Amino acid sequence: MLITNHNKYPFFDLSEIVVENDIPFKPYQALKPVKAGNYVPGFKLHHSYSHWQQFFNGAETHGPISLRHLLNKPLVVAFYSQHWRGQGDTLLKQLNNLQHEIKASGGNLLIVSDERTDELEAKAWENSFTLNFYHDENKELARAFRIFSDDAPIWDRFSGIDVNVPLLATYVIDPSKQVLYSHIDLDFLGTFSGEDIVSTVYESALIANSRKSA
Repeated sequence: MLITNHNKYPFFDLSEIVVENDIPFKPYQALKPVKAGNYVPGFKLHHSYSHWQQFFNGAETHGPISLRHLLNKPLVVAFYSQHWRGQGDTLLKQLNNLQHEIKASGGNLLIVSDERTDELEAKAWENSFTLNFYHDENKELARAFRIFSDDAPIWDRFSGIDVNVPLLATYVIDPSKQVLYSHIDLDFLGTFSGEDIVSTVYESALIANSRKSA
């Protein structure tokens, strides 16, 4: 008997295939953080007290914020989130140890957090932090420095983090908003060099003072 394959498989009409369009396509675009030499024109701080939180020897303080005083000197800007856990804690401790040297070298220090939490107050008290925090809950500064994007969620790169947060990044910018120093902790190999931070601040302050006296 001769067996053919003509009727072995059912016939499908391609016109009967329904294309599912319910799943939106989200293009992935890798983060391209700003680096030394770049300008950050989108760097803007709000005056509202809800954005600011200050600690002195662990205790929260409440006083006026002078943006002019903060921005007319070299500024160390460090991005922090509690979701980085141990790496974030290490960053805060290193910055706290350096804050006196930064000020003595003619600069200021500001830590940018992605949210205001009770945990931060407890951490500041436990470690006797003397630090200034700016809460960037809408990620405006993080986007300006290109270390946060909805199209490049952090959980795609780092395991153990299920919230999209800014990268652990530390910068030094001058009053013209030019980046003088940048460090992105992409591999958890450690945070920035404190010596490099302080020397960058000192050199920038020295140049600014020489221009003022000229």
